[in-house]
Amino acid sequence: MNRNFLMGAAALVSLATLSACGGGAGSDANAPAAQEPAAAPAAETPVAEAPAADAGATMEFASMTTDVAAGEKVFALCRSCHVLDEGVNRVGPSLYNVVGRTSGQVAGYSYSDANKGSGVVWTTDALFKYLENPKAFIPGTKMAFPGIKDAQDRANLVAYLESTKK
Repeated sequence: MNRNFLMGAAALVSLATLSACGGGAGSDANAPAAQEPAAAPAAETPVAEAPAADAGATMEFASMTTDVAAGEKVFALCRSCHVLDEGVNRVGPSLYNVVGRTSGQVAGYSYSDANKGSGVVWTTDALFKYLENPKAFIPGTKMAFPGIKDAQDRANLVAYLESTKK
């Protein structure tokens, strides 16, 4: 792919992410509306299993070869809501020293109960899995970001976040 196409695609994703994050810190503006329960399928209707998101979904971070510089570029997807500065919260909490931290612990940020009560420690493997689909990893999270499906991009991003640890 050419560089202009990739830059344009990244810009569109950033705009979509920014739009999704528009509720502001602590806002539940992006929470899904209550929905009517779906009708049960007829007994004779076979239920198909959902396909795996991608082959990287079953991989562990530790099995990946990473590129910190490429991860810094992927972090552009996060910048509309997060910064790496200590004590600076935006729409999302500061990601300062996120690797090794327990979820829901940044002072001054209003987390969802699901995030505060998850007990997740942000190891590199946990971040790798979370970043694929945050709402599936912690159901009830306020994070509106849809996730990064490409395993290599996620691995590079996690490596970058780990490299910023002080």
